[in-house]
Amino acid sequence: MNWEQLDLNPRIIAAVKRANVKSAKEILSLSGSDLQRLTQLSKTDVHHLHTAVAQAYCKRPPVTALQLLRGECPSLEPGHKLSSGCSVLDALLRGGIPLCGITELAGESGAGKTQFGLQLSLSVQYPVEHGGLGSGAVFICTEDSFPIKRLRQLIVQQSQLRQDLPKALVRSIRFSDNIYIEHAADLSALQTCITQRVPVLLSRGSVRLVVVDSVAGLFRNEFQADETLERTRHLLAFSSTLHRLSHTYHTPVLCINQVTDVFDGPNPGRCNFGLVESRVLPALGLAWANQVMVRLMLRRLGGCVTAGEQSCVPRRLEVVFAPHLPRVSCLCGVWLEGIRGIAMEDSGEPPQQALSGTSRTAHGPGTAPEGGAGCT
Repeated sequence: MNWEQLDLNPRIIAAVKRANVKSAKEILSLSGSDLQRLTQLSKTDVHHLHTAVAQAYCKRPPVTALQLLRGECPSLEPGHKLSSGCSVLDALLRGGIPLCGITELAGESGAGKTQFGLQLSLSVQYPVEHGGLGSGAVFICTEDSFPIKRLRQLIVQQSQLRQDLPKALVRSIRFSDNIYIEHAADLSALQTCITQRVPVLLSRGSVRLVVVDSVAGLFRNEFQADETLERTRHLLAFSSTLHRLSHTYHTPVLCINQVTDVFDGPNPGRCNFGLVESRVLPALGLAWANQVMVRLMLRRLGGCVTAGEQSCVPRRLEVVFAPHLPRVSCLCGVWLEGIRGIAMEDSGEPPQQALSGTSRTAHGPGTAPEGGAGCT
């Protein structure tokens, strides 16, 4: 290291050279007392040495608690989140999806996971004051082809889903131009995508959301049962890259995950990630669960709910774990305009209670569009 580049007294630099200290890592790894004994410098000189080296290698200036209190560092504020596009779901998530870290959405086939990812890909394009991030999304498909027909349907119905916004604003956004679609057929292609192409889109400001649908498919297919260590190594490398992208560009990452069946029933001695009574658990085990900041589960329930002229099978969106959320859930449905929380007629019924009976009526945000899908 070139010590002359630091803003230090030449006497301190000479003492460091006499002690044969050659790198900043050595300086920062030693305590003040150890550095005093090694360099024969005073406590004040050692403090200046530590400060100068830390400032030279700190990429971002430190932030004080007073700066946070005054709101002088908006990029570190936890208040803003990416809206789901539905006030009921946003209330459950306390504003929406966090901007830093990995959010996982797990559920059985047909629960509506991919549609939730599509809905976020549209929501991210709205201005910040309307719950978006004013940018596009990159949607990485690892299993099925991208559902372009459903995306077009959601775009057409945006004015129905977002009735709280001016229609002129909704019409002014060219949604389909701001969604970048990637297909990864194997782990090598997936790693190339997230290490080369996605960082370019993020650095240009073209996208502020990364959706991976799904994270389990490739890791399940490319490794045998006796290759657990190798699979874990690739899984940790993948999650590390996603975390770095999320925190570097302040970008939410949504990973859609499959589930595995539980054959031997609930076992309190096993790590079920909080889902003690569940028949299914998110795939990829504990190694992946430790990389996830927010875990959500989407389940299909029995019965049928209606909104206007539409009807659908109800779902339950549940918070399994999150650092800022309690264990709560709410009912929702997959409608023509997207996934929307269900507001029951009985306003005294808490959202986390199970839906009973075979049919309920939900209050939608105004008249539902015609041609709704029937119950399945």
